[in-house]
Amino acid sequence: MAYRVEITARAERDLDALYVQVHAADSERARKWYFGLRAAIYGLCEMPRRCSRTPENKNLRHLLYGRKPYVYRVIFRIRIKTGVLEILHIRHGARRKFRVSDLE
Repeated sequence: MAYRVEITARAERDLDALYVQVHAADSERARKWYFGLRAAIYGLCEMPRRCSRTPENKNLRHLLYGRKPYVYRVIFRIRIKTGVLEILHIRHGARRKFRVSDLE
């Protein structure tokens, strides 16, 4: 089953900040990396369960994107009944654990 990928407002802000942070407007390599991340996010529509559950909450999963030390976590939730995959948050993998209540 293919899921419809929806990016929440918070995750969209995360993506916007990441675009600026990696200087994607100024660097072809950074732009390629950034759009690779976006493609990986939309690629979750096919097999989202391939990604592991987050340690913070067993109902959430995360996609790890990038290479050390530049690994980012794309945190998402699968809504089986509606066929929606909801992208909740994008953050650097080295950051401390997030509070699930912050995502709500």
